[in-house]
Amino acid sequence: MYLEHFGLRELPFGITPDTSFAFAGTAHQEALNTLLIALKSGEGFIKITGEVGTGKTLLCRRLLATLGDGAVSAYLPNPYLEPRTLMLALAEELGVELDKDADQYHLLKGLNLALLDFARQNRAVVVCLDEAQALPMESLESLRLLSNLETEKRKLLQLVLFGQPELDERLANPSVRQLRQRISFHYRLGGLKRDEMEHYLAHRLRVAGHRGHRLFAPSAARLIHKAALGTPRLINILAHKAMLAAYGEGRQDVVPRNVKAAVQDTEGARWPAWQLW
Repeated sequence: MYLEHFGLRELPFGITPDTSFAFAGTAHQEALNTLLIALKSGEGFIKITGEVGTGKTLLCRRLLATLGDGAVSAYLPNPYLEPRTLMLALAEELGVELDKDADQYHLLKGLNLALLDFARQNRAVVVCLDEAQALPMESLESLRLLSNLETEKRKLLQLVLFGQPELDERLANPSVRQLRQRISFHYRLGGLKRDEMEHYLAHRLRVAGHRGHRLFAPSAARLIHKAALGTPRLINILAHKAMLAAYGEGRQDVVPRNVKAAVQDTEGARWPAWQLW
C-alpha cells in the first residue's frame, strides 16, 4: 500500500478501535473523566451515548485499561441476550462458576455470593456493556435486579452502558423507569472539534511512525472535518482514502482534491461538502 511511500510502520487510520491510537480530544477526555468520577463515587449505573462512529468502543477500552488491578472488570460487546444468557455471560466474564442448568433465581443468587466475595476482598466490580441499545427490555430489567445487590456501604456491581442514541429511547419506556432513575451519570459523546482536527491527524500519523513534514495540508484537514462532521470513524475513512489518492499521484502530502476524491467515494460523508470551499 502506501506505508513505505509515506514512511509509516502501520496504517494510521484504521477503523478498528485501538487504544494505542487513542487521541485525548475534548469529548473523549470529558467522557472518561465522567466515568472515573462516577465509578469512584460508587454509582451503580452510568450511561454513555453517542452516534455511530464517535468512538464509544474505544472509550470503553480506555476505561477498562485505566481501572487497574484493584477492580474486577467485565466487557460484554454484544448484549443482545435474553436475561438468563446475559447472567451466564456476565458470570463467565467475571470468572464466576455457575450451574448452567440453574434457573434465573439461582443464577442471581450465585452471582450475589460471588460479588460479596469480591467486596470482602475490597475489589470493585465494573461491567461495561457495549451496543447497549440492543439490550432486550427483559434484560434491562435483569440489570436493574443485579444493581440491587449491595451491602450497607456500597454497590456490589457498577454497570456502564455504552450505546447509540436509541438507548435513550429504550430507557424512556415506562416499563424500565426504575432503571432509568438509577442512572446518576450520563455523558453524550460528540465528535472532534474543528480546532482539534490537525492535532488528531498528526497524532495518528506519529503513532504509525511518520516523522516527516506535515502530511495533510491545513485546507485538506478542514475539508475532512467538514465532510465527516467531526465523526472519528468517518475521518479515518476519508483520511485513508485521501492518502491513497495522494499516493496514486506520487505526492508526499494530501491536498483538497485528494479529499474531494475520498468524499465522492464514501457513503455517509457530507456531500457535496467540498462545494462550500
